[in-house]
Amino acid sequence: MEFINSHLLSLITFVPLLGALLVLALPGTREDIIRWSALVITCIPLLLSLLLFAGFDRSFAGMQFIERYAWIRDFNINVFMGVDGLSMPMALLCSLICPICVLASWNIERGVKGYFFLFLLLEAGMLGVFTALDFFLFFVFWEVMLLPMYFLIGIWGGPRREYAALKFFLYTLIGSVMMLLVIIYFYLASTPHTFDMIELARTNSLFDYRMLCWFGLFIGFAIKVPIFPFHTWLPDAHVEAPTAISVILAGVLLKMGAYGILRINYTMLPDITMRMAAFMAALGVINIIYGALCAMAQKDLKKLVAYSSISHMGYVILGMASFTDEGLNGAIFQMFNHGIVTAMLFLLVGVIYDRAHHRDIDSFGGIASVMPNYAFVTFLAFFAALGLPGLNSFISEALVFLGAFQKYRILTAIAASGVIITAAYCLWTLQRVFLGKLNEKYSLLPDLTVRETVSLVPLCIIVVVLGVYPHPVLNLMKQTVSLLNRIITGAGI
Repeated sequence: MEFINSHLLSLITFVPLLGALLVLALPGTREDIIRWSALVITCIPLLLSLLLFAGFDRSFAGMQFIERYAWIRDFNINVFMGVDGLSMPMALLCSLICPICVLASWNIERGVKGYFFLFLLLEAGMLGVFTALDFFLFFVFWEVMLLPMYFLIGIWGGPRREYAALKFFLYTLIGSVMMLLVIIYFYLASTPHTFDMIELARTNSLFDYRMLCWFGLFIGFAIKVPIFPFHTWLPDAHVEAPTAISVILAGVLLKMGAYGILRINYTMLPDITMRMAAFMAALGVINIIYGALCAMAQKDLKKLVAYSSISHMGYVILGMASFTDEGLNGAIFQMFNHGIVTAMLFLLVGVIYDRAHHRDIDSFGGIASVMPNYAFVTFLAFFAALGLPGLNSFISEALVFLGAFQKYRILTAIAASGVIITAAYCLWTLQRVFLGKLNEKYSLLPDLTVRETVSLVPLCIIVVVLGVYPHPVLNLMKQTVSLLNRIITGAGI
């Protein structure tokens, strides 16, 4: 047990990588064994993350569970890992979503071995991004995540999968190149040369070309969020991706962009971040309104949820730009909450698509009478998405507005109208799909299966529990957010 406690982050991050190699070694004809192996492997980081959650010191703002191992000594590159109140909720979210996605992938029939190998490689990359404290290691994990996602969309996606995968790859690669140039500059500008994120943040005054570096990093991360106008890859990727990969895209990958801005732009270039606050707030408001209006115009249920993700990530950017404890706590909490809610929504879209073989909202009608359990969970997910009091998103959005209103009253008032638009398209969608006269074509649709119920119930519980009692997540981030806020506001004085 002592070994596990002292190597928790290594185990959480690299168990999926070892699991991917194990899956690769299994006979391709034993598809059931491959599926069950992938499920067991993804459950291990979840259990270890719960140990991490239990042992996390909520009163300490700095890094915890630090591990450092020499990797490339000549260039001072290390396997340096740790978590704080910013990365801990994201690592927990990722490790929770992945086993659920394996269950959602149970009906994958073509190339099962390759699919689960790539999925486990993807999980290792995502967890590595949230735990890495060496900038070189961070970039390696960032790129490790890119390749599996490209193939998972391009091979197992929908009719336009090659186009969507290539668009995703090119957008992300452009951002990665910009980020890499800044990483190289930071390394060469530091004395002695280092990729240590903590050291780079401490000695950030050595960096010249600060505005150029800030924009290089910001654009790289903004593509992933995605922030308008770098968002156009997202609807195509979501619509063509398999259900589980859509869940990963919206539930985890979008958070990596916001996490990168907070972890790197905020700590390494705090003075520029402070100067760009109003610019970021405006982009957040554009995301909120534009994403919500685009969602309202959709006929495809999956594309509607995709555009809603653009809108909801706008709240994250607005809260981040407020530089208040309320706003920053709300932004990070919204990242966690959106990951849970959007995972539910994409899983539910996958359920109805498996039965009806289409996602046209107007073609349904009255199916609540034949799929009552499915209807209940879908109503819960959409109510959470629109920020209904008593469900998790309400708390995070309220904190964002509370923090942002102190700095940007007009922008916050405009952003608040996004809540009305969100409620409109959510309720309109529910009415068209579930209420009214039953379309006889769907009178024999089966309700949720046991596997689908098992994948959805944990998310339903989290939505309700965090809506009533948000402290388990808020207490994780509180001290780190206060420290981050002091760094930013101190640099702006």
